Amino acid sequence: MRPRFGALLVLVALLAIAIGAGARMIRRGFSARDEPSALEAFVARRARALAVPASVKQMTNPVSLTPEVLAEARAHFADHCATCHANDGSGNTTIGRNLYPRAPDMRLPATQQLSDGEIYGIIQDGVRLTGMPAWGASGDVHDEDSWKLVHFIRHLGELTPAQLKEMESMNPRSPEEIEEERQEREFLEGKTPDEPDASKPKPPAHVHKR
Repeated sequence: MRPRFGALLVLVALLAIAIGAGARMIRRGFSARDEPSALEAFVARRARALAVPASVKQMTNPVSLTPEVLAEARAHFADHCATCHANDGSGNTTIGRNLYPRAPDMRLPATQQLSDGEIYGIIQDGVRLTGMPAWGASGDVHDEDSWKLVHFIRHLGELTPAQLKEMESMNPRSPEEIEEERQEREFLEGKTPDEPDASKPKPPAHVHKR
């Protein structure tokens, strides 16, 4: 009887904790601005760990590390990942800071201590209930682009100012930013706003057919 009674007490305690946590969340609301609680952070880390199959976790990076591979991965990261993670992997972007949970600083041990396979699996299959999407085909363990990104993430702490500057030029830009850059370029070239740009093709002349 005693073991059963003890188990019942543990169950009641866990239920009380869950009810209390739920009541607190309801009172505070579900704003993405809040910092995750210690319990949520623990659950999120466990979910991330469980998201990657054991066979993938044990894999080592099959792509050889070369300067060319890192250059390709930098360009890929700047174009596809930096919007949330920032070029330096800090997560310090408008989107990254306002996700729930926040985009992690991948330079820190929480990411760097993951195995190659774990990082690859997170890139390929994403993580549920976070802002991390699945970027690769399901079950594909041979995606070279993702393995190259694993190399890049391992070398985030070694990025030079010149490399970060180069990545900025590869970041996605909005139409407004593109137009602003065009206007700045034309201003520096001495063009007036009404002056036509000779580099742009002229629209075809409209011919009325009888």
